[in-house]
Amino acid sequence: MTYCVGLKIAEGLVFLSDTRTNAGVDNIARYKKMFNWSVTGERTVTIVTAGNLSITQGVITRLKQAIQRAKIEEVESILNAETMYRVAQIVGTTMRDVQDRNSDALQARGEASGATIIVGGQRKGGRHRLFQVYSAGNFIEATEDTPYFQIGEHKYGKPILDRVLTIDTPMKDALKAAMVSMDSTLRSNLSVGMPLDLTVIRSEVFDFAVQRRIEDDDPDFTELSGRWSQALRDAFQTLPDVKGE
Repeated sequence: MTYCVGLKIAEGLVFLSDTRTNAGVDNIARYKKMFNWSVTGERTVTIVTAGNLSITQGVITRLKQAIQRAKIEEVESILNAETMYRVAQIVGTTMRDVQDRNSDALQARGEASGATIIVGGQRKGGRHRLFQVYSAGNFIEATEDTPYFQIGEHKYGKPILDRVLTIDTPMKDALKAAMVSMDSTLRSNLSVGMPLDLTVIRSEVFDFAVQRRIEDDDPDFTELSGRWSQALRDAFQTLPDVKGE
């Protein structure tokens, strides 16, 4: 399985994903699930994926092929689409095409073909936007009321986001929220694992502020994880006792 999260705040976008895939307890591997594209000064696009690996790899391959074709002929791609909404439509259409081509064969063999994608970014002249694309190719957009999306094993990392994240959360706090959300998932689900990929897009910059691989021994993540655990233990001790019968 996997865990990926995308946050939309006033200052920009944050994406965090793990790299573990498994088809059983004895078949665990690493695969990158975060993909970044940019045209410096013009646009940035980030995609994170979860679900059937053959489906998501097929989607990413087709998106990359369109980008290459657009260099020599008039082909629409995620790097020349007029709006970020159109980018989400292209990703959704590509997802639907790959699903139509492969899902029946996968399901006939008892394999799930479900997949989800988070796509976000900004183009010059437009605002930064964040979308979640489903297997059928339809999608929804993050709003002020719900400024984040999670895909994969989302339940363990959701409480911290619900409690602290708003559209006005400062970037430094949004980064901490994403990290704590991932740490909670790593501790509770063995199908999610290190290393992690982190991308930050700041509004109106049109380049990546951060593109970082976080390994098992990363000192910043290790300290954050340890201090969060200690803070939870300390907070627990301050809770009032429950009165018995």
